[in-house]
Amino acid sequence: MNAQRLQPAFVDPVLDAQRGFRGALKALAEPGLIQSLPAAPSLEGLAPATYALCLALLDVDTPLWLAPAFDTPLIRANLAFHCGCPLITRREEAAFALLGEQDLSDLGGFDHGNDRYPDQSCTLLVQLPDLESGDGLNWRGPGIETVRRVSLPLPRGFWLERQRREAFPRGLDVLFAAAHQLIGLPRSTRIVEELA
Repeated sequence: MNAQRLQPAFVDPVLDAQRGFRGALKALAEPGLIQSLPAAPSLEGLAPATYALCLALLDVDTPLWLAPAFDTPLIRANLAFHCGCPLITRREEAAFALLGEQDLSDLGGFDHGNDRYPDQSCTLLVQLPDLESGDGLNWRGPGIETVRRVSLPLPRGFWLERQRREAFPRGLDVLFAAAHQLIGLPRSTRIVEELA
């Protein structure tokens, strides 16, 4: 590994990882509400919140699949060093996947879990330019009192692909990240509008 590629991670590895983990849990417990990760570090190619999620969630037991835009020597070196996560080439083996908005029209191949172990599905970490400039959609489900209006800048193909693959309790949980913020979309959340 080229040591010159290594960049700083969390200032306080234990406390900052705990904050990142709690932020991810809160984002999934309260779908559609923006959570902040102010102490997140930066890494070229990854937004601070995306990098913080990687540092908080990934370890030697969580194989990671990288979309082509994130499959760079710098990102690979830092995730391997700081997280120790295996970087894999087969989607089927991924516990986590790192994607951009351009990668969302095909979610095939990722493990959606099974009826006996739905929790063993892949979690998608999706980096976006922001979390509020898209068309507003109404979300409903656990963690939302009635309905929540969310305006993620996502291609329509993502919502159709997600709808096509719905088979609760199996499914994919998604954490969207931009700058120092994140939003969670658990598999239990339903989009109220008709998308077809």
